[in-house]
Parts: sequence; structure tokens; C-alpha cells
Amino acid sequence: MSMSFSGEDRFSMTAERYLGKHNVLVYLEDSIAQLLEHREENPKLNPIKFLSEYFDSLRDGNHTMFREYAFIKVTPHNRASFIRLFWKCFRQIGRKGDLLSIQEYHSLVTLLCPDFPYSTVQKTARIILLDDALDCLISFSDFIFAFQIQFYFEEFLDKCYEIYQSLLQTAHSPRNPVVVPSGAEETRIHQNSHNPSDGVDAMQYFRAIYPLCDRSTFSTPPADGLKEILFNVPRVSFYGFLMALAKSESINESIGRLPAKAELLDGSDSELTSPIIRMKGGKLRLEHPVNHNGPAVNQTGAQSASPSSAAGGENKHTGKGSLSQRSRRKKESSDESSDESDDDDTSSDTN
Repeated sequence: MSMSFSGEDRFSMTAERYLGKHNVLVYLEDSIAQLLEHREENPKLNPIKFLSEYFDSLRDGNHTMFREYAFIKVTPHNRASFIRLFWKCFRQIGRKGDLLSIQEYHSLVTLLCPDFPYSTVQKTARIILLDDALDCLISFSDFIFAFQIQFYFEEFLDKCYEIYQSLLQTAHSPRNPVVVPSGAEETRIHQNSHNPSDGVDAMQYFRAIYPLCDRSTFSTPPADGLKEILFNVPRVSFYGFLMALAKSESINESIGRLPAKAELLDGSDSELTSPIIRMKGGKLRLEHPVNHNGPAVNQTGAQSASPSSAAGGENKHTGKGSLSQRSRRKKESSDESSDESDDDDTSSDTN
């Protein structure tokens, strides 16, 4: 769900509908919770400035870094922002042409969200590889578009799978064979001649899933995007449908966070310093922390102490920087204390 809205929507909706559609209460509650949590660490925290930075980060889509999975998935804006964040941090993998396993992609995801479930990444891989080839390596461009579909439309895809299985079961077990008189002594029995591996009738599948597009409880692809996929083939398998969703430019544009595939690896982001990812001994290695105008991380992806996911570097509210900055200051302070102690000892010896 985009954070933008038309003037017509804004003035025609009730207050409750507006707050629900744009998840305003979710962000108000989270901002206050963040404020109270970090005010305990620093009583001199400026609430107005803190909230201003929080909502600036929310607007820019930088607010999901190092946040818990429950927060990342709670709104469509959070999901879309996390997808873009992952792309911006790790697209250098695509530039280098590296192919990674499911486990390695999950390791990268957990650098940004430590409790992100493996099952979502595994479902992403199934869109690309199917069940019988999950040990194969995957390119970054294939992964990011499949990951976008799986994570952003997760509830919709779950419903689509249930409908697909229902249609498939109906095709497997017809109620009764149709007996057609032949005009002769023998009769011909008409039964479904399609192999289950052929999938289901595409038009029938579209009619079954189309009502989901009217649901407001979860994100769904635009109906026109579904028509582009299902109106052009006679039959469709479930994973064929998912792959078509992942490759659809119109659906990618409707989410509005990733560029077109042809531009996926172009350009640079001045506001983002990506981690240096190197392959060593067949394993991924993070050589320096991710810096996305936010708190630093160590090589395990743990979040350093920071007053807000919305502010980065040395925070203006608390005066605290990253772990490395504070440890460096502590060391300098310790060295100065040691030098003063040595001077005192020298002075006393002279006396």
C-alpha cells in the first residue's frame, strides 16, 4: 500500500476508514513506544525532534532496518520498504554476478531483520526452482523479484494456493462421468482428459481468485495484472502463476519500490553505504557494517545500541554513536586517564 493518496480518497473517507487504510495508528503507537523506550536511556531526549526524525524515516522508507519481523510485516508500506532496503543494500551481488543458495540469501535478510523466518525465503526459492531443485543457486535479480511477490502478497498467495488445490481436487475427482448417447449400441463416456500436472483452467482460476482483489485486509495484485497473466494461457500451474507474477512489470510498478528488471543493477545510492560481501570458503562474509543513515551492525547482524531506527550515526537526542564510536571514545578516555596517572606518578617520584 502506497503512502500517497488522491484528494478524492482523502475527503470521501470517514476518519476511521482513513486511519485504518493508511495504518496511522500503527505508526503513532510505534513512535510513542520508541520514544518512551529511548527516553529511559536519555532523559534529555527532545521528543519533538525525535518524532520528526521518526516520521522522516518512515516517509523515506528507512524505518525497517534492524526492526523485528512483527513490525516489518505489519503494514504494506513496511513490507515494501524492507524489500527496497534489501535491494539497495545487496544489489552489488547482482552486479558481480554471484549466485547464492537459499541459506545464503536468508543470512543476508537476517542482517537487516534478525528474526526474519526462513520459511518465507524458502517459499521464495520454490517460485524460482520448484521443490525438486531447492539446492540450486539463484541469481540476485531472480531472487529479489520473487521475494517481493512472496513477502508483499503473502496472505493473497496463501489464499490462491488453497483455491488452486480445491480446483485441482475437483479436476481429480469428477462427480460422475458424462454418458453421451452415440446412436449405436455402445455409449461413449466423457471424462477429463487433462493430466493433473497440466494445472487448472486459467479462466476458471481467474474467476475463483478475482473476488480476493476486493478484500481490504491484505494486499493483492491489481486485477489488470492478473488478467495479463491468466487471459493469455489456457491452463496454469500454481508455481507458473507465481513466476508470472514475479516477472510482471505492471505488478512491480503497482508496488512501486523496485525499478524495472533492466534497471535493477543501475545507478547508486548516495545515502546508503552497502556492506562489502565476499565469498570466503564457500560462505558469505560481511566485511564492514551496513550504514543506511541508521545504527551500525556487527558481523552477526546484531543492532548496536541506538535511540531510534530512524536516526543514524551519532544520535542528536542521546549523544550516543555506534558501538565502534563509543568503544573508541572509551579507549581514548582510558588512555587519557592512564597518561594523567603516569604524570602524577612521575611528579611524585621527582618530589
